[in-house]
Amino acid sequence: MDKTYNSIIESLIFASDDPISINEIIHVIQEIDGDDTEMKPQDIESAVEELNNFYVNNEVSYRIVKIANGYAFATKPEYAKYVGYLSTEKNKRRLSQAALETLAIIAYKQPVTKPEIESIRGVNSDYMLNTLLEKNLVTIKGRAETIGRPLLYGTTDEFLKYFGLNKINDLPKPREIEEIMQDADFQEQKRKLMMNEIEEELENDTNMTEESDESDSAE
Repeated sequence: MDKTYNSIIESLIFASDDPISINEIIHVIQEIDGDDTEMKPQDIESAVEELNNFYVNNEVSYRIVKIANGYAFATKPEYAKYVGYLSTEKNKRRLSQAALETLAIIAYKQPVTKPEIESIRGVNSDYMLNTLLEKNLVTIKGRAETIGRPLLYGTTDEFLKYFGLNKINDLPKPREIEEIMQDADFQEQKRKLMMNEIEEELENDTNMTEESDESDSAE
């Protein structure tokens, strides 16, 4: 394969809003350069490997990684806490502790029913499930073969993208989660996240109080 295609493949991965699959890359190239353009999946894989070798040799801060059966750019692990802080500050889709807890149960137990989720959490999970469905992080996988045939829930490709995973098997094992929870960087990020949530709650309470005062004054 012509080496100039490395840059084309790099640009397609960079420009794509979502992880782009090998088939999509081949389709775009053949649409522009003609159906007779010889391009095989292994050519794309080789190009990505060469690009990553270039990034390594030149100490670039990012790599091309495989996520949700497609390719995307990602920063190196050593920069995770910096990027994570920025993401925490700007990410409007931030999940609450309750939503993360519900999502974790679904991810590890899927396909799982609402009663099973609630038996683990010990509380009603209607709101959390609706939130996760709206964010397209979970989806309905069918119905269980039990009394009442309750709905079965599982994770989506959007879930994989949200957490930077290629496949569901890439989820950390329970033992690894315990190690992560004890990590100093994780504890610091958790503290900052909790502070942000407290600040948001205080701001919302203040806004509600001001609106109530304005309503009373109008009366």
